[in-house]
Amino acid sequence: MPGPNPNAKYPIPGDNNMQFIKNVITMPNLIAGDYSYYYAINGESFEDQVLYHYEFLGTKLMIGKFCSIAGEARFMMAGGNHRMDGSTFPFNIFGNGWEAHTPTLDQLPIKGDTIVGNDVWIGRRATILPGVNIGDGAIIAAEAVVTRDVEPYTIVGGNPAKEIRKRYTPEVIAELLEIRWWDHDIEEIERFMGAIASGDMDLLRQMGKPKQEEGGRPDED
Repeated sequence: MPGPNPNAKYPIPGDNNMQFIKNVITMPNLIAGDYSYYYAINGESFEDQVLYHYEFLGTKLMIGKFCSIAGEARFMMAGGNHRMDGSTFPFNIFGNGWEAHTPTLDQLPIKGDTIVGNDVWIGRRATILPGVNIGDGAIIAAEAVVTRDVEPYTIVGGNPAKEIRKRYTPEVIAELLEIRWWDHDIEEIERFMGAIASGDMDLLRQMGKPKQEEGGRPDED
């Protein structure tokens, strides 16, 4: 089979910093698609960058296919939220009788799943806050703090992250979201890889829609 093995933990021989995320994760509430990678800086695993992600909260981090996530990019999950209708101090975690003031889930500002689309590039030391939805083809600049949803094929940066520009015209973005090259069979992706890498729309139009409507989310397989 040409290309890297999608089931390898470390797809580049001798480089354990390059990790295919779906093959190194252990959290049941963390889902990633084929070929999405994290590039470690100090030998950390991707899960080390997913903070306060507790299964009992019921939220998930879902990452699509072919995403590029640079070192020290962090995902702040819902378990880090504090109660906001009164004092923000977490009295309950100290026990000794204070646990009687443990908040219920509906008293915490939980915003739902954090979703990263397909073919997304997240720069070094970017921070993604809970409940954010990052659209397909988006680019998150290094050290950006993403506090709200990012539309497909949009470049954002800063703290808080704001739109810098769209990568393509609205018409081209609509076409790319129909073609969804990441949902094609890998043989078809390899056939059109030159067009995918260069953004050659004339050739990508020949690729057409995926043969099987897969929905574009790894948790829907």
